[in-house]
Amino acid sequence: MRAVVQRALGARVEVGGEVVGAIERGLVAFVGAAKDDDDTDADHVASKIAGLRVFSDDAGKMSRALADVRGGGVLAISQFTLFGDVRRGLRPSFDGAMEPVRAEALYDRFVAALRARGLTVATGRFRADMRVFVENDGPVTILIDSKRTF
Repeated sequence: MRAVVQRALGARVEVGGEVVGAIERGLVAFVGAAKDDDDTDADHVASKIAGLRVFSDDAGKMSRALADVRGGGVLAISQFTLFGDVRRGLRPSFDGAMEPVRAEALYDRFVAALRARGLTVATGRFRADMRVFVENDGPVTILIDSKRTF
């Protein structure tokens, strides 16, 4: 499972002009599942996001996690395009992405794992054409991948 996580002052997602999910200060997580991912991958990425220390303390150091941020939340957006492969051209291949039915179940597992850690989580709508509005803070952007180390 792969996630691109951005620290945000606020974010919302719309489907058909209707707001379906929103947060104030917190993290926006664009999340995709690979063909061979399972519950362990979803739990691993959720754990990393929950513990990610990217919020500033009183000294200005990034040492606080989301649980330490008053009113913080996660906006989780499903995004299979994180597995777009352009090594052989300019048109992405999505062969590495999990098929939609299994991917939705794994995405739901990921969201449940975040909530089980006490986090407030808003979501988009799986397989919908979404408009995501993010007011980046920093900007701070972190890539998390359950299969790779960077």
